[in-house]
Amino acid sequence: MLNPVELSQALVRCPSVTPDARPVMDVIAGVLEPLGFACEHLRFSAEGTPDVDNLAASIGSGERHLAFAGHLDVVPPGEGWSSAPFDGQIRDGVLYGRGSADMKTGVAAFVAAASAYLEARGDAFDGRISLILTGDEEGPAINGTKKVMEHLKAKGDLPEVCLLGEPTCREFFGEMLKIGRRGSLTAHIAVEGVQGHVAYPDAADNPTHRLVRILDELLAKKLDAGDAHFPPSSLMITTVDVGNPATNVIPGAAKASLNIRFSTHQTSEGLERWIESVIARHAPKATVRFERGAQPFLNPPGAWSDLVAAAVTDVTGLVPQFSTTGGTSDARFIKDYCAVVEYGLPGKTMHQVDEGVAVADIESLAQVYLRVLERYFGS
Repeated sequence: MLNPVELSQALVRCPSVTPDARPVMDVIAGVLEPLGFACEHLRFSAEGTPDVDNLAASIGSGERHLAFAGHLDVVPPGEGWSSAPFDGQIRDGVLYGRGSADMKTGVAAFVAAASAYLEARGDAFDGRISLILTGDEEGPAINGTKKVMEHLKAKGDLPEVCLLGEPTCREFFGEMLKIGRRGSLTAHIAVEGVQGHVAYPDAADNPTHRLVRILDELLAKKLDAGDAHFPPSSLMITTVDVGNPATNVIPGAAKASLNIRFSTHQTSEGLERWIESVIARHAPKATVRFERGAQPFLNPPGAWSDLVAAAVTDVTGLVPQFSTTGGTSDARFIKDYCAVVEYGLPGKTMHQVDEGVAVADIESLAQVYLRVLERYFGS
């Protein structure tokens, strides 16, 4: 087996802040090609967004087709690291570096597992293993996995099942895997009023009061109770802005933003209509602008999720929880084409200063992925 820790270090040491991921794509292609993978570099463009480099790699033939998906782009490192963010240092059993948790180690672990499986099986391997890697997951997600999947469909080369290596565990390795994700809807509300002196409220129209009543009604509603797979949908106010430096002036405008993470019990359209109706009751002249993020989805537990869970149990002795928590991921694009399950490392430090993961967990993740390959194709 390739050493998953050394490969993780090599990937971390190649900076790839979104969307500049081509150098790290070249690094991983340089590892895959000697293993026999055919690598296809895919660069996609769209007006108003940066060009993005992606990689589709595959080996083998046959109807059985398992794909691993992930991203090699990372968020900016920020300041305050105890060691350089792209050094890939190991200290006290922890690999530190931007992308170590999210999610270069996941890619490295799968490549190491694939190398071990192919070395053991050789010509006896009957099926296809592929990798779908993007440089656009942390960015707009327009020129990445979505377009790679469209490209594979046009080629008639879609996988039967997909394993996405995003960090999925919250506290400890083996804790949970993801079988779906919540949706995301952002609303930007702007309320216009009439500015005036606080001593003469009759001559003014305070937009802050109207905005507070809007937000209070929105917060008071219980959207749903959740279910066996989804937690209750939640609404979080993220900003309230008036921009008023004076305490004796009624402001002329107020605005707020909020985000809803919602389950399959809700739709973007239904939530938007509800928000608009609340705004109309309290501030008929107000405006609202919506930003639709990912839509919620669920891959009901079945053969594929059970197989991945069994592989986790093989290595850890734990029975992972099936979860839909967390933010969005590129599984929202993949689920339209094949069954997809997410399993990866603990993500407590992702996007943080001193992002890091335990070396032992990287090694265990490679073993889990190897067991997935053995259970899917045969050992």
